[in-house]
Amino acid sequence: MPKKIILDCDPGHDDAVALMLAAASKEIELLGITCVGGNVGLDNTVNNALKVCTLIERTDLKVFSGAKKPIHYDLFTAEYVHGKTGLDKKGDPIEVSSNYKVQDQNAVDFIVETCRSSTDQIYLCPTGPLTNIALSLQKDPSIKEKVKEIIFMGGAAMCLGNTTPSAEFNIFVDPHAANIVLDSGIPLTMMGLDVTHQVNVNQKIMKYMEENNNKSSKFFNELMEFYTIFHKELYETEDTPLHDPCVIAYLLDPSIFSGKLVNVIVEEDSELTRGETVVDWLGVTNRKPNCFVMDKADDKKFFQFLFHFRIKKLLKPSFMNMKFL
Repeated sequence: MPKKIILDCDPGHDDAVALMLAAASKEIELLGITCVGGNVGLDNTVNNALKVCTLIERTDLKVFSGAKKPIHYDLFTAEYVHGKTGLDKKGDPIEVSSNYKVQDQNAVDFIVETCRSSTDQIYLCPTGPLTNIALSLQKDPSIKEKVKEIIFMGGAAMCLGNTTPSAEFNIFVDPHAANIVLDSGIPLTMMGLDVTHQVNVNQKIMKYMEENNNKSSKFFNELMEFYTIFHKELYETEDTPLHDPCVIAYLLDPSIFSGKLVNVIVEEDSELTRGETVVDWLGVTNRKPNCFVMDKADDKKFFQFLFHFRIKKLLKPSFMNMKFL
């Protein structure tokens, strides 16, 4: 039976790839795409989700608009990474299908009502700030009984932050929401920078995508060509981490990653360390473990699995026989 998921995102180049992967997998029933202000403002993240669904010809997927800003702070965005639209790229612009619109229902209401009414447990898969998820739990705490697991991209356990010296972007944007989720009692899996920086797009992978030469592979490369600019400047490397697709990869094949069940709490207000994920890896605080934190990824298995088997509908058959790494 396919896993029922809600993808909560803020597209975003890597969010777009995560969406493509989720939409292409027969093992996933994508109940809806909920958008949050994050990489760029809410209007752009919603429009970007509609663009991606149009491009991959999945206008049957419902897109919902959620929180414009974090629970307590003003919205901090990342146009310096993703460009003005949040999905800047080379090549022709993507036009949203004329009859494809965002749903009238608010994203938080959709999450709550979908969880309430579901006869099966649901996976919540946030790849942006955790605002929509936290507001849903606040609106109706009983929905946690219907949530199988929350797999989120965010945080940094034993590595540097990418927004401040100690904080990863998604958690930095809304640390209060992160703590609400971490305190929920729902099974949690954190895909932080520790693992996402082990899964990198490089020129070899982009070359294979170029040789595949279809609409989706061209779109992937156009996204990555822009997305790599920031990472080259910050990290002085040709490799670019694919953060958000790790959430979908873990959902489909947990064996790609490994980690440890530990306690995680987020610093909310410090001027120096706002958004830091304080991960008690050694158990020195005696706080109850509340989150499975991934710290290792098999990059070869990641790309073989995702591109060889999970985007079959988007890639030519000849592409399946190629070796990435």
